[in-house]
Amino acid sequence: MTVSVREVAALAGVSLGTVSNVLNRPDKVAPPTVDRVQRAIAELGFVRNDQARQLRAGRSTTLGLVVLDAGNPFFSDVARGVEDAAAARGLAVLVGNSDESTDREQTYIGLFEERRVAGLLITPAGDDLGRLERLRSQGTPVVLVDRQADTSGFPSVSVDDTLGGRIAVEHLAAIGRRRVAFVGGPFTIRQVADRHRGAVQAATAAGIGIEVVETTSLSVLEGRRAGEALQARPAADRPDAVFAANDLLAVGLEQAFIMRGSVQVPGEVAIVGYDDIAFAEAAVVPLTSVRQPAQEMGRRALELLVEQADDPSAPGEQVEFAPELVVRASTVA
Repeated sequence: MTVSVREVAALAGVSLGTVSNVLNRPDKVAPPTVDRVQRAIAELGFVRNDQARQLRAGRSTTLGLVVLDAGNPFFSDVARGVEDAAAARGLAVLVGNSDESTDREQTYIGLFEERRVAGLLITPAGDDLGRLERLRSQGTPVVLVDRQADTSGFPSVSVDDTLGGRIAVEHLAAIGRRRVAFVGGPFTIRQVADRHRGAVQAATAAGIGIEVVETTSLSVLEGRRAGEALQARPAADRPDAVFAANDLLAVGLEQAFIMRGSVQVPGEVAIVGYDDIAFAEAAVVPLTSVRQPAQEMGRRALELLVEQADDPSAPGEQVEFAPELVVRASTVA
């Protein structure tokens, strides 16, 4: 019977991450803990998986990373976290940009499969994970990034986006806004749907109105188009607050309102974004945003990939970070 890393961790009384560190970088672990883990390994007769050895330093030292939008600084920060953690283990990372397209995503998965990468980290553009299931069945570990795995069993690193949407609209209600617009799309992207769900929950609880202005992508241009459509309405018909599904949309909204000079931010319309990218604080009106720990998410995802390679039979760990609201001048002057 094969002994798992989870059994080693249980016997040694440490976390899976600690066992992974002992196996891959023991210099990062206190000597007494290393000894305890090694005794548990010897007692249980644990043997490393071949794929894990490849991932650490063997025949394959290349990983694949597929992100939704390489032009979004949030995903750049995620990639930085992955690359920093990979470089510390002597691994290289190939990055693909799906551009929110399931077709492009499938192309990259096929490319990485042909390259026989040692592991794949991916932010799926849709809900069809069949190709990823096949990749995993062939022995290649897969970790979902910025997306919870639901019932698929994949390890994942994500943020509670429903909570993020809720705290964004709770803030708008707390500063007295009564007519909120949710700007974002497409809703086939799980993060967009979850953030909208949380926004609706908060609006319902506060007894305020919420409408949807759906966009075709999560870009500055789409935010600008949404802002132009909103500012063209009579003042009485406009929302007095907007929650944008990400910061790029929020920046585009600000541009539309401020460039025309017809809508004051936050006087007439308060704006909340999501991700807290560097541009949020540097915007003309510094942007209130829901922060995600992007680099930490990338680092943790890489650690999960190594752990999964060490023990493919172990249940996929679901790591979920809590979002944090950062209040700036776009909602509170």
